[in-house]
Amino acid sequence: MKIIVCVKQVIDTAAKISVKDGKIDATGSPRVMNPYDEFAVEEALQIKQRKPDSEITLISLGPDSFKEVLKKGLAMGADRAIHLHDSLFDPLDNLGVAQVLAKAIQSLSFDLILCGRQAVDDDMAQVGPALAILLKMPFVSVVTGLTFSDDFTQAQITRQIEGGSETFESPLPVLLTCQKGLNMPRLPSLKGIIAAKKKPIETLDATAIGFDTGSEGSAHVKRIDLSLPPERKKGRILEGSLAQSLPELVRLLREEEKVV
Repeated sequence: MKIIVCVKQVIDTAAKISVKDGKIDATGSPRVMNPYDEFAVEEALQIKQRKPDSEITLISLGPDSFKEVLKKGLAMGADRAIHLHDSLFDPLDNLGVAQVLAKAIQSLSFDLILCGRQAVDDDMAQVGPALAILLKMPFVSVVTGLTFSDDFTQAQITRQIEGGSETFESPLPVLLTCQKGLNMPRLPSLKGIIAAKKKPIETLDATAIGFDTGSEGSAHVKRIDLSLPPERKKGRILEGSLAQSLPELVRLLREEEKVV
């Protein structure tokens, strides 16, 4: 089985950030593999454990620093990695990113594509489904369970829904976006880290994948501004009995907070 896993580098969610001139300033902040993408990588590795002749290819679109998450995925156990890097990709929105990924993936053979359910930096959850549409293949989002038939031609997929879950069956190839609870991602071992140094990371630009930024990938969504949420006000304690404090509470909610 040939498995492609899409991964992205994000700022560590525990890092402190600031906003300057409508842009995030995260200078010096640690960067990590998108947590939901870790579930995708781990699921690919578990499939390979059950079907050892499987090949796992990581693919990521971004600046030079994105090679670090590719190296981590290789150290976890993936076989090879592709880094899509070109200044022409910088202004692309989520649809544009999906178009670039689709262009690159079209030249590869695959039975399964795994993505994280969303990236924790923008929480858009758009690239995976858009990629499936562009590749004209079935997809299931927010996946929490995955098994295969004995011949690995059919997948039984469980996805999270509000208040429960639902199960689908799908032939391969299929694209899945992975949710927390699907598995527990492993840490790279020392042996894996050493082995990763010998595994290839292929860098491709727009020309190499045949991507025409003139007719493809134009941004449909533009960020006008970006700001941190307002600081939360200090809490207030209303003194007195319930009968005394309730009218004041209603007044505050209506006149100051304007929620009723």
